[in-house]
Amino acid sequence: MERPAQTDRYSGASIALHWLMLALIVAVYAAIELREFFPKGSGPREDLKSWHFMLGLSVFGLVWLRILARLAWPTPHADGPALQRTAARLTHFALYLFMIGMPIAGWLILSAEGKSIPFFGLELPALTARNGDVADQIDEIHELGGTIGYWLIGIHAAASLLHHYVMRDRVLARMLPVRT
Repeated sequence: MERPAQTDRYSGASIALHWLMLALIVAVYAAIELREFFPKGSGPREDLKSWHFMLGLSVFGLVWLRILARLAWPTPHADGPALQRTAARLTHFALYLFMIGMPIAGWLILSAEGKSIPFFGLELPALTARNGDVADQIDEIHELGGTIGYWLIGIHAAASLLHHYVMRDRVLARMLPVRT
């Protein structure tokens, strides 16, 4: 199967998955941050943690569809200086690593803690044997990854807004659901 030629916009599937992933990632962060408003061991806190796990694993599943969409449909031609294009590619690569690595780290933490891995009524298998030291080490990495994720998402959003409002090019418009 031959890949179609490049276009000036992302495919409808890529656009839909981009914004769906954003909504899911915001919900993942919201669930884990909002849990702090509830006492340890309380029902609402445990529910928010479960939602954090399930939504994070949803990100993990959907990122593979995003990668397939990116491979199946053309991406817009990248304009601008070489350094800018390289920075964009590196940021996108880091975001994909984030969307793959963070859910795996979370799954590993739950596995190493000997906890169940909930996924919308299912229980996923453990990825590793119970080991509290490993769980603690991965948890530290996972928390650092969460902080890095805030920065990556912020940089990505800021760059999009810079292109739209300062540079006045079509970088943001080509990922918007409606043609502008």
